[in-house]
Amino acid sequence: MNTSILVVDDEPDLEMLLLQKFRKQIRDGSLRFLFAHDGVEALAVLAANHDVDIVLSDINMPRMDGLSLLAKLQQRDEDLSTIIVSAYSDMANIRTAMNRGAYDFVTKPIDFADLEATIGKTIHHVETLREAQRRQSAAERAHASLSRYFSPNLAERLANCSETLDLGGARREVASLFTDLTGFTTLVETIEPDVLGQLLNDYIVGMTDIVFAHDGTVAKIIGDALHVLFGAPADQPDHAGRAVACCLELDVFASSFREQWRRKGIALGYTRIGAHAGTAVVGNFGGGRFFDYSAYGDTINVAARLEAANKTIGTRICVSSSLVARVQGFCGRPVGNLLLRGRVEPIHAFEPLEPARYASPDTQAYLQAFEELEAGNPHAVASFAALVGRNADDRLASFHLRRLLNGETSATIAI
Repeated sequence: MNTSILVVDDEPDLEMLLLQKFRKQIRDGSLRFLFAHDGVEALAVLAANHDVDIVLSDINMPRMDGLSLLAKLQQRDEDLSTIIVSAYSDMANIRTAMNRGAYDFVTKPIDFADLEATIGKTIHHVETLREAQRRQSAAERAHASLSRYFSPNLAERLANCSETLDLGGARREVASLFTDLTGFTTLVETIEPDVLGQLLNDYIVGMTDIVFAHDGTVAKIIGDALHVLFGAPADQPDHAGRAVACCLELDVFASSFREQWRRKGIALGYTRIGAHAGTAVVGNFGGGRFFDYSAYGDTINVAARLEAANKTIGTRICVSSSLVARVQGFCGRPVGNLLLRGRVEPIHAFEPLEPARYASPDTQAYLQAFEELEAGNPHAVASFAALVGRNADDRLASFHLRRLLNGETSATIAI
C-alpha cells in the first residue's frame, strides 16, 4: 500500500527529522509526506491532494489549532485517519481530539520509535478500512447483478458469499419451471413498439415478482418466456412445493393480465407453464465479463417439453409425477402418461389445482372418468361427454373425449 501522510506542525525541524527517519520508505514509494504549518494551510493541502490517508497534527498551532482542524475535517466528512501530537500532560485536549475522531496520539517530545509504531498501526487501520470498502463495493455491484436473477433476500446473501457462484457447475436436486406466452411472436408484429414495451415490461415484472416471492431463481428471460429454478443456488428442501405454488400463482396473474389487456383491445394468448423435478447441473457458466447462471440436463429438457405439451392437451399448467411425488398434499388432475418424442418411458403428468377446485364435484367427476379411461372402461366416453356438456371450457376433458371418440382408449399420449 502507498500511504500519503499530511504532517501539520509549526516546528521548523520536524519536517527534516521525519524525512530523515522515514527516508527508506520514502525512497521505495511506500510513504509520501506532505507538510503544513497550521490548520488553515492543512485544509488547502487537503483540497489539492485527495489521496491523503493520514493526518499527523499538533494541537497548538497559530491561525487554526489541531482541535479546530479536527472539527473542520468532521464537518467535511473527510475519510482520514488522524494522529494527534501533544504533551502528555495535556490529556484533556487529547481526550477532546479522540472524541472528535482522532484515531491515535503520540506525546511530545516525540519518541520516533513510538511514532513509527503508531504510523504503522494507523496504516494497518487504513488498509482494513479500504478492504472493507472494497468488499462493500463488490457486494453492491454483485447485488445489482444478482437482483436480475434472484429474490432480494437471496441476492443479498449471495452478494456477500461470492464463492457460491464461482465458475463451473454442481449437480443439484432442483425443480425446473418454464413459462411461455402463446402468440407473442405474432403480437410483436401487430402492435406499436411503445405499447409492446409497456405490455412486456409489466408482464415480466409481474411474473418475476411472483417467482421472487416464492424464493425462485430466474435463470433465463427470453422475450416473454421465463426459465425458473427452485433448489438452486441455495438448498430448498421444499423446492417442489414452492414450484407448484408458484405455478398456480403465475397462472392467476397471467389470466388476470390477459383480461386486463383484452379490455384495452389487445388479445393476448394464454400463458403455458411446465414443471419437472430431478437432478441438474447448475452453476455460473461463462467468464469474468459474462454472468450466465444456468442449468443443464434432462430435468431441464423435460420441464420445457411439459410446457409445450400444454398446447396439445389443452391445459395451462402441466407438471410431472416426479414433481408431484415431492409435494405433500398435492391437489391436481391426472393428465395421462405423456410419451415425449425421443423418450422411451412415458411421464405421468398432472394439472395442479387449488384445493377448492380440486374438491369441486366437477373435479371429482373428472377423476372418476379418468379412472375409467385408465381401466379401459367403455363408460369413459359417456363420463367425459357429461363433463364437457356441463363445462365446454374444460379443455382437458374435451381433449380426452376427442381421443376416445377417435378410438384412442389408452391413457398414454404421444406428444
